[in-house]
Amino acid sequence: MELTFKVKRFNELSTSELYKILRLRAAVFVVEQDCVYQDIDNKDQSALHVIGYKDREVVAYTRIFDAGHYFEKASIGRVVVSQNERKFGYGHDLIKESIAAIEKHFNTKSIKISAQTYLKRFYETHGFTQIGEEYLEDGIPHIGMIRE
Repeated sequence: MELTFKVKRFNELSTSELYKILRLRAAVFVVEQDCVYQDIDNKDQSALHVIGYKDREVVAYTRIFDAGHYFEKASIGRVVVSQNERKFGYGHDLIKESIAAIEKHFNTKSIKISAQTYLKRFYETHGFTQIGEEYLEDGIPHIGMIRE
């Protein structure tokens, strides 16, 4: 089954959608990755939210920003797919949708991300290239990557 994607501004999210998004982010970033960090960071309000639905459940998600709101370039963050759904390759669909949303809503192809290092090859398949050295973010190895 394919995912259905929607792109919404913060004020367009229903309370149920927001709850499902935050629950998914907490399940993966806090519980699964065993990382205590402040996920709710007051940046969601200025982001566009790319939401992947399967049978009305939120199973994939990113938030995207225009240039200057997070990095100097447009950016994709909080990239997450539910653990039970990863085997279907939805991460690739999610990144394609996120790139397309940046091109449509922000009129740019230039994107910067802060990627978990172990996902370097995944992002390279979508045209991203590593910039700079590896660094720790919330105790997890990350690299900067750009796509022009």
